[in-house]
Amino acid sequence: MFTPVPLPQQLQACANDPLRVLVVGAGIGGTTAAQLLRSRGLHPVLIDRMTTLKDAGYMLALMPMVDAAIDELGVRDSYVAASTHIERYRVLNHRGQTLREDPLGDLLNVYGDYRGLSRGALLDVLTADGAAVSLGTTVTALTDGTESTYVRFDSPEGDVEAMFDAVIIADGIHSHTRRFVPGGTAPNETITNWGGWVVWADADADTDLGEELWGDGFFVGSYPVSGAIGAFIGGPREDTCVGPAAFVDSIRSRLTSSTSRLDAVLDAVGAAQDPFYWVLDDVRTRQWAHGRTVLLGDAAAGFLPTAGIGAGMAMESAWVLSGALTDATRADVGAALTAYESAQRPRVETAQKNSRQLAGLMFRRSSVLAHLRNFAMKVMTIRSALGPIIALLRTPARVPEVTETVD
Repeated sequence: MFTPVPLPQQLQACANDPLRVLVVGAGIGGTTAAQLLRSRGLHPVLIDRMTTLKDAGYMLALMPMVDAAIDELGVRDSYVAASTHIERYRVLNHRGQTLREDPLGDLLNVYGDYRGLSRGALLDVLTADGAAVSLGTTVTALTDGTESTYVRFDSPEGDVEAMFDAVIIADGIHSHTRRFVPGGTAPNETITNWGGWVVWADADADTDLGEELWGDGFFVGSYPVSGAIGAFIGGPREDTCVGPAAFVDSIRSRLTSSTSRLDAVLDAVGAAQDPFYWVLDDVRTRQWAHGRTVLLGDAAAGFLPTAGIGAGMAMESAWVLSGALTDATRADVGAALTAYESAQRPRVETAQKNSRQLAGLMFRRSSVLAHLRNFAMKVMTIRSALGPIIALLRTPARVPEVTETVD
């Protein structure tokens, strides 16, 4: 579990480390990186701008690229206990009729396990042995030098200054900190003009089933976690502005068929009080590593949810990055971060591109295109739809040598 501690206490703990590391952001990527570095004997300073971490988010589906981090942290048993195995994937057409159901387990089991869990449960797993974090703390200045990086913080203890050998910026798709590094300014974005609501629905008997309805101007997805179903409905923002209940009614009016899962999800979203609204855009920064600073996770490349791969790639990247830093000295931190970006960026952007391609299929408002998509989905295999991601699983990530440069 996270243990809130004053920032000066963390700074004192890392003062004599061979590598003084700052991790900005206690989300999936930042927490994974911090915990891996701690498991290797360092005391990275972990901060988050939130004053509480109780609002831990919604559902995640994690592919086997997370296994290296999970196993190195020694939390495999608790990870399995906190999650559910996702075995099947069902897709419905724009009228609510089943187009196909695929055995995801048969496809992915050769590489590892595909599991669903809540974001909060994952953070609990990652921090099972405790995780010091300084809350309500932000970076107000960052100056990258050749021998160290100067950072000034705004914290509950007031203005605090410190020097670090490496800074990991992992504070999310709307990062407040990446503005301090050249690669983080003016990132490229995919603007879908879609958004929707995320809620929890009651668990059903199909604990191994993910289900999606690719509609004509709307989308409904449901994904199992332990003891619940994570539900999302969305559409063009000009349509969702009517509110969740009215938007659910408009979806129902266009259905000629349904499943028990779909009915339950629509009921849950329609009845939710002030559900969270998710704007479906993504981000790709121009450069991750610069001097002694590096972007990680959504701060580097924020994902659309369409391939269910963003959290998994953040954890994989954190594993690669922590390995590169563990092998580095203070003198070659910059080279280690550059080698990390060269090795990992192509993998992340391949997965992000796959998410963007699937979004191009899902986020449509046209009955003609919906019928064409239905036909394509009947003949397309799930293997082909996730082809680029399967290729990543076939060739797992590795920690680069500090001197490596990979195009």
